[in-house]
Amino acid sequence: MTILSNGHMWKHSEFIENNNFSFDKNRILKSLSEKDIDDAYSSISAWDGYSPTPLVELNKLSKELNLNKIFYKDESKRFDLKSFKALGGAYAVEKVSEGNKDIVVATATAGNHGRSVAWGARRLGLKCKIFISEFVSDARGQAMSELGADVIKVKGNYEKSLIECIKQSTENNWQIVQDVAWKDYMIVPKLTMAGYTVMMKEIVDQINQNKISHIILQAGVGGMAGAMIAGVARYLENIPVTIVVEPDSAACVLESIRTGKIEKIDIKRESLMGGMSCGEVSLVPWEILKNSIKYCISLPDDDIAKTMRLLGNASLSDEKIIAGENSAPGVISLITSCEDEKIKEKLELNKDSNVLLIGCEGDTDQEMYQKLINQ
Repeated sequence: MTILSNGHMWKHSEFIENNNFSFDKNRILKSLSEKDIDDAYSSISAWDGYSPTPLVELNKLSKELNLNKIFYKDESKRFDLKSFKALGGAYAVEKVSEGNKDIVVATATAGNHGRSVAWGARRLGLKCKIFISEFVSDARGQAMSELGADVIKVKGNYEKSLIECIKQSTENNWQIVQDVAWKDYMIVPKLTMAGYTVMMKEIVDQINQNKISHIILQAGVGGMAGAMIAGVARYLENIPVTIVVEPDSAACVLESIRTGKIEKIDIKRESLMGGMSCGEVSLVPWEILKNSIKYCISLPDDDIAKTMRLLGNASLSDEKIIAGENSAPGVISLITSCEDEKIKEKLELNKDSNVLLIGCEGDTDQEMYQKLINQ
């Protein structure tokens, strides 16, 4: 290897197989229906400024790993929000408001979802309240303020910000637009996930008859991963090998897959992969993920900055890619899987493999991005 060597050992923390794996398209599409998926694409593709984000081939990396193709869905080009989350929160805002200009929408966020809700509210002329934890950077808070949202900082972690959001929204009759489901709160997270499936529709239109053999999906609460699995069930004829990747400090999907039931993680340290630093998988995606994910991988933060640099200086493809810290894990988990012969064999990664990675964000926090790539 040339790009990836220089004495650097790529790391993963844990790799497990799902003993309950059974990819049943009909079961998946009961959780997120074809109509949900088709309605989202019909609405979002009609928005001003909509265009599909690029599907980049990481041709230098595929040559180095001896794979056929590696496709990287570059969500840094999604509207002007630089994240796949632009598809979800804004779409949910549109659906719940139903043209009512008097509605006030509210959400708790670590950054990208809140920007999408704020952007969606501004698009429709609605008032918006955003709750963020004290750990969310000032730059991310400022970005939401600039979209016209009233940003409220809450002492404590994300969970505390969500509790405060629910409390104030209940008192003031605001409409919560959250990407996390809980008992009796399922419809809005389902709308958010439906928005995310637009990525898979675009990918199918972009792969030119190539068959995706493997798909690696980042998970926080599981919304994007669940949505993409539903997109696979809706749009793909074949069933790729499905892999979820998470920070080792917040591997709530991995732990839940291991036991077969939702497990809550006590996060002792916040990961650099901030948008993925979640302690509990959400109910709606769990119904999809619990049987449809074949393998789970957890990663330390060690290789995040290096991977962002490699993407940014065109080491992995013929073009420079601006990839935020939550975009790196898919690339890292593919490299570590190929460097571990047992895992590579288990995953059946070989010269015929076409792997899909989700570059879920660009430099949504420019200060953090510069700090990491200049390390």
